[in-house]
Amino acid sequence: MKSHFQTIALIGKYKSQEIAEPLLKLADFLASMGLDVVVDPLTAEQLPVNPYALLSLAEMHGKVDLAIVLGGDGTLLNIARTLAPFDIPLVGVNQGRLGFLTDISIDTMQRTISGMLQGGYVTEKRMLLSATVDREGAQVFESLAFNDVVIHRGNSSSMLEFEVRIDGEYLYNQRADGLIVATPTGSTAYALSVGGPILHPGLDLIALVPVAPHTLSNRPIVLKSESVLEISMHRASEARARFDGNTYFDLHGQDKVTIRRYEGKVNLLHPVGHSYYHTLREKLLWNQTL
Repeated sequence: MKSHFQTIALIGKYKSQEIAEPLLKLADFLASMGLDVVVDPLTAEQLPVNPYALLSLAEMHGKVDLAIVLGGDGTLLNIARTLAPFDIPLVGVNQGRLGFLTDISIDTMQRTISGMLQGGYVTEKRMLLSATVDREGAQVFESLAFNDVVIHRGNSSSMLEFEVRIDGEYLYNQRADGLIVATPTGSTAYALSVGGPILHPGLDLIALVPVAPHTLSNRPIVLKSESVLEISMHRASEARARFDGNTYFDLHGQDKVTIRRYEGKVNLLHPVGHSYYHTLREKLLWNQTL
């Protein structure tokens, strides 16, 4: 069988022993097709035996044609942020219920991935956010986000106070529990739970969604992807900036968080017939009879 991809990286949910059996099963299947299989070292730690070459995520640039991620949406989010600068296509296999991003079942992964390797796939490009934190005129932190950048009050009971500017223009001063800056991918995550809009993942837009704002007239705003947001912290007791719910940075008063669209994109591959609207119906229970 001639594959569109020759060297394939397998990445499993970290610290999950349950992923070992299906990952090795998939690895053996791919190797039997004459493909080169590599495993990242953190995944290999969960395997009882690993006969495959090791390659860290940082070393995959230019050496891997495709990365298959076994786990859940959270695992794929983390891997996507890391591999986005390398433009490596990603396929998501879910070890539980199908997710928004990991849309292939472990039970059918061999048959589905076999078809995809022969060209039976559709490509979806999704945007990311790039964020920096400046303190006293110097940059002290930076990160990418695939879902969202969230400014929140941590363990403090006090509201945050911050100023928001878009492309240098003053928008508002806000007192709230937090602020979510979401991509279309992240619009169905935390942003949705606090009343934000659902954005189709094919769009290049940014959603600005307040969390429990003190002003009842405040509403979510959808911005063009070229917008540059500046969030200046005025009152930041125990405030944090969190990126995809994974990486975080503790904020101080007068810190400035700058968020813009990242120049690269995440390259997701889906089996032919994949439907975003079907996923919405399944995940949001729209298919239930009233």
